[in-house]
Amino acid sequence: MRSHRFICLICCLLPALAVPAAELVVLVDRASDMPMAGFASGSLVAGIHKDLGEALARNLGRSARFVVLPRKRIARALQDGEADILCGYMPEWLQGDFLWSQPLFTAEEVLVTDTSVAAPRSIEDVRGQPVGTVLGYAHPEMEQVLGKGFVRDDAPNMEINLEKLARGRVHHILIAKGVLYYRQRLRPSPLKLYPPLTVMSFQTRCAVSRKGHIALAEIDAAIKQAHQDGTIAGIVNSAK
Repeated sequence: MRSHRFICLICCLLPALAVPAAELVVLVDRASDMPMAGFASGSLVAGIHKDLGEALARNLGRSARFVVLPRKRIARALQDGEADILCGYMPEWLQGDFLWSQPLFTAEEVLVTDTSVAAPRSIEDVRGQPVGTVLGYAHPEMEQVLGKGFVRDDAPNMEINLEKLARGRVHHILIAKGVLYYRQRLRPSPLKLYPPLTVMSFQTRCAVSRKGHIALAEIDAAIKQAHQDGTIAGIVNSAK
């Protein structure tokens, strides 16, 4: 009788044991560069996106699963519920019907110029000149100031843009300040650049899918906890 009861108990527990742990599905743009994201064989293996995604999932009692897609596909994928969140963005950058979290971290976009040409004193000084940009990234501040005088020279990612700058193919690029400093530290010979001009400072957020499996309030609570315990500051500062 005891043996029979034990077998029944095991049978009842097996289905529960077979259910996988809840996931937080995090969408990541394939065009992202370190320190934001590092990839190997198409999978996210390092960077701020990975660390932040894992921190938020941990605060939610979930495991993080990362979905890496090209920039042109991320908005549709998030809107269709293929992922729960996409972090490090602003509402102005992403077309679609999403919920937006509280601020995640502050970032700064800068215009940098190599020292082979005259230093621009303002954004106006690069009117009509090619500026290295990443395909698919929006730069509304540049467009507002320069209009049709904002001449984009798109590259697939920021690493290629920096190489274009190093080879003199362009003399100006737009880049996140943190990415610039990170890349300069890695170069055997840092690029010779003028002090960067600030284009904009902004607070990044997480876009939350309306068709995902996580509520905006839950994401906000996870972000708040990660701010309070210093996790987000630690992740961002470690990349500087």
